[in-house]
Amino acid sequence: MQALWIDALAIGVGATAVMDVWAVALKRFWCIPSLNYAMVGRWLGHLPRGTFSHTAIGQAAPVRDEAVLGWTAHYAIGVLFAAVLLALAGQEWVEAPTFAPALLAGVLSVAAPFCILQPGMGAGLAASKTPHPSAARVRSLMAHTAFGIGLYLAALLWSTIR
Repeated sequence: MQALWIDALAIGVGATAVMDVWAVALKRFWCIPSLNYAMVGRWLGHLPRGTFSHTAIGQAAPVRDEAVLGWTAHYAIGVLFAAVLLALAGQEWVEAPTFAPALLAGVLSVAAPFCILQPGMGAGLAASKTPHPSAARVRSLMAHTAFGIGLYLAALLWSTIR
């Protein structure tokens, strides 16, 4: 069990970093803004206060250290998704990663923002309350596809290191 979490930490952090590099490239070359992780931290910070859903997270009261909370959660969730992949694919996959399970895990992980984060932050189910829902959905899917590619690349690197 401990080995699974060590593997998940290495692979999940690497995959999340790939996702973030993708977001930086989108912003730099196409002026497409990425998710503001401080708002994720704000949403998370309101959960212990009993507020799961907001009309607009940007209008909610700020939470202390919300940016740190949001970025930490972003990477922790990446590790959690990697752990799920590793638990399902097995130790053999860590030793000899293949592309399809990683990509599938990344694509399926888009269900979390569609069904939990976006509704909670006031964007509606699968960004249905945003000005351009289809564009928001495609951006989310692209980000999580990058995460899936990152799972594979990080696992390849990790399999040579460990």
